[in-house]
Amino acid sequence: MEDIEDMEDAADGFIALDGLEKVFDVRRRVGAFRREKRRVRAVDGISFRVARGEMVGYIGPNGAGKSTTIKMLTGILTPSGGRVRVAGIDPSRERARLASRIGVVFGQRTTLWWDLPLIDSYRLAQRMYRVPDARYRANLERCVELLDLGALLDVPVRQLSLGQRMRGDIAAALLHDPDVLYLDEPTIGLDVISKAKVREFLRDLNAEHGTTVLLTTHDLQDIEQLCGRVMVIDHGRLLYDGPPAGLHEVGGSERTLVVDLERETAPIELPDVPDVRVVRVEGPRQYLAFPATGSAAPLVARVAAAYPLVDLSVREPDIETVIAKMYVEGATVPEDRTTV
Repeated sequence: MEDIEDMEDAADGFIALDGLEKVFDVRRRVGAFRREKRRVRAVDGISFRVARGEMVGYIGPNGAGKSTTIKMLTGILTPSGGRVRVAGIDPSRERARLASRIGVVFGQRTTLWWDLPLIDSYRLAQRMYRVPDARYRANLERCVELLDLGALLDVPVRQLSLGQRMRGDIAAALLHDPDVLYLDEPTIGLDVISKAKVREFLRDLNAEHGTTVLLTTHDLQDIEQLCGRVMVIDHGRLLYDGPPAGLHEVGGSERTLVVDLERETAPIELPDVPDVRVVRVEGPRQYLAFPATGSAAPLVARVAAAYPLVDLSVREPDIETVIAKMYVEGATVPEDRTTV
């Protein structure tokens, strides 16, 4: 009977949230002998569905409620209200049962044993999850090869760089073949080549194994290269749910073309190119803002044809700026975010 219920719940959404809330009671000092209790809503009535095999970006500024949501999805925190199911399982009530179905990488908090060599952490994980030897060896070999961990297996975790440890944590989260993978800033501390390897690894994992991935990150390129869907959360509420391209459109965000000229000139004028403006001039360097939804190619060609160009680069808008603009222009700010 229980399995039938799980199947029905999972069919409605492999990950399903309905009016999910999390409220914290926070005490702060307001005088020498007095403390005030405030009720803070970290997650405020969020609802969404994630289908099995989807790779979804879950983004927002610091303090928006992303990590709190993930902790409720993993069973670490119990919701204050609403309903949450992962593969038909209630995370807070059946945390042990859910553990074998999920993998988690929490940014700055490692799941590896600090003083042990990396390979020992993997062996302990195998025993914890009771992974059969053949399956463990196959998964370990795949992760070591694709994440370039071969030279790190005998190194104590405390001696690894942040980027190396992140790759180690990703491998540890996948040794038991989880159905769902929660990733919090998986490319933090990685150089360009390592970022590319991790992204390619995650794409292959999703395509070949159908692993459902929920990704939180401040790197828009992670979202654009990996996710077909993105959800934006701020002040505990869902502001946007749709394709990554629509995020820029809704937020009205802009990219910046940084132009280095041969010599200092007056601000660049391109009257025949719409929606482009100079936002800053620093000697021979000028910064031109243009809509993030448009291509930079026509603008680059026009600048190169009209001005003595030395170099140029394109800067992407950061997520916090995009979301801040969305929040100010498109969302209603509740009058009372906390109650005493």
